[in-house]
Amino acid sequence: MTKAVLLLECSDRKGLVAAIMNFLVSEYDANILHAGQHQDAELARFFMRIEFECASELIHERVFAERFRKIADEYNMRWQLAESDVKLRVCLFVSQHLHCLADLLQRYQAGELECEIALIIGNHPDGEKLAGFYGVPFVHLPIDRDNKAQVEQGQQRLLAEHRVDLVVLARYMQILSPEFVAKWPARIINVHHSFLPAFIGAKPYHAAFNRGVKLIGATSHYVTSDLDEGPIIEQDVVRVTQGDTIPDLVRKGRDLERIVLSRAVRWHLEHRILYYGNKTVIFD
Repeated sequence: MTKAVLLLECSDRKGLVAAIMNFLVSEYDANILHAGQHQDAELARFFMRIEFECASELIHERVFAERFRKIADEYNMRWQLAESDVKLRVCLFVSQHLHCLADLLQRYQAGELECEIALIIGNHPDGEKLAGFYGVPFVHLPIDRDNKAQVEQGQQRLLAEHRVDLVVLARYMQILSPEFVAKWPARIINVHHSFLPAFIGAKPYHAAFNRGVKLIGATSHYVTSDLDEGPIIEQDVVRVTQGDTIPDLVRKGRDLERIVLSRAVRWHLEHRILYYGNKTVIFD
């Protein structure tokens, strides 16, 4: 028996859940382990995540697609199937701020992130020692305005060579080109050091300080070609006071950045996220 996760989205219709469950139990002789669902009443859309186990030879996307096609076509579903025991391969992009990189590597070593961190790519060499400590290959690719396209081509080659499934921008302080992003739809996760949509772009803590806000936040989101506009996965906030300086905001914000990024990565690895439009559904 092998465990798998089925994620699906379609128009909300009567009898939908019964049809899906009947297929899994009758056609696949599956044991349903957990099921969660969500309805967007305004758009009349239905979202579902099902964990189940069944015979190993049936957990193959081609085999599943052939048997599931009738229901998928009838309800015009967008769906994906993932084998729970197959770990996704991850590449971390990093610049000079290493707190998110250190946090992800520690969680990875502790077994909190069910994945294989295959590679770390840095546009500065600062993360190399940390990568070496955790035994993860590190590649330094300096980037500037003149060599950006060439460096991104090198990054794409490395991602292909290491069979990477997910790219995580662990405070990578470079804007990826639309051409790069287009090759990784919903497979690049970024952390932004503000409570989006407030204070997009550079130096958000400075902007928050100058605005005199009483809360600052951090946001993890999927990357799209629009800067800091991708579907939001997770956010968190912390209170600040008139006595806090900009370094105080940066220190408090870094704690939030670690938390929201690690949550987003873990939820993606566990196949708990469905996105539609510019929104996400996060299943427990």
